[in-house]
Amino acid sequence: MVEVILTVTMNPAYDMTYRVERFERGQAHRVRSVEQRIGGKGINVTRVLNQLGKYARATGFSDHAFAAAAELEMPVDFVHALPWVRRTVVISESEDGTATALWEPGARVSNPHAAEQLSVRVAGLLPEIAGLVISGSLPGGIEPSLPAEIARTAIAADVPTICDVDGEALRLAAQVPGIVLTPDETELQRLIGTRPTTADDIVIAAKPLIDNGVRALIATRGPDGIVAVTAEGAWTGALAEPLAGNPTGAGDAAVAAVIAALSSESRPDWAALLADVVATSAAAVVVPVAGEIDRSLRTRLTPTVQVRELDISTPQKTSP
Repeated sequence: MVEVILTVTMNPAYDMTYRVERFERGQAHRVRSVEQRIGGKGINVTRVLNQLGKYARATGFSDHAFAAAAELEMPVDFVHALPWVRRTVVISESEDGTATALWEPGARVSNPHAAEQLSVRVAGLLPEIAGLVISGSLPGGIEPSLPAEIARTAIAADVPTICDVDGEALRLAAQVPGIVLTPDETELQRLIGTRPTTADDIVIAAKPLIDNGVRALIATRGPDGIVAVTAEGAWTGALAEPLAGNPTGAGDAAVAAVIAALSSESRPDWAALLADVVATSAAAVVVPVAGEIDRSLRTRLTPTVQVRELDISTPQKTSP
């Protein structure tokens, strides 16, 4: 039986990539090329999963045009609840790979029964899936409790579940026993109310969440790597030298690597998993568009990732 991973994108987007030689604020620019494709965090996770050899299916909210475009690329099952789908714009500089992103807020859900329809749709698919990812922002008209509600149902069905959300949705998801959380440093700061500056700070911040039932907190730190905290232990992983490029899809690639492992192993080797996650995330940075990885680079990087175990019992807080 083929293992299927389901992704949920509630606020999808058309990803626009403008390539310029060098971007300067307040100046006119000649765009070298323009690329548009369907996007949103869960869509990006789906693409990376397919590149990792996993069969992934996408759901969430959309309009009819976006769903039709998505269907040309991947298996989808969207709830048609948006009057239109937003755009995100990434300005990619060929000079040094720097990327500048502009994100539209998105439309307000027009269907008053959309949340219930999505919950029912995901629940109906649970017997067929080996993992679930709920990613990204929420459109207007959707309560921040919806990701947590869907996650709770999935975990009760013994489906490994990741919530890659922010703000109030993240706070509520953190109360779901068995959940895996994948915040970046800014999202983690909003969740805990303080800014963690070191890997040990993240362990200290994650410990109460783990004690309250969170299965794992995997915090992405940009060029400083990734920290994973579980009840079994804590680890930090990074490349010896960070790669330059477009970090927009790095977090989504990391999420794909995590759920790919959890869908196959009930008790993963977290240190080995972290090495793979760091390499997969880095392999997304060198690609100018989100949702793609350099697979050969990922293979070369994985054995070079430096993973260090952290003290989860009594970590020492580093002075600022």
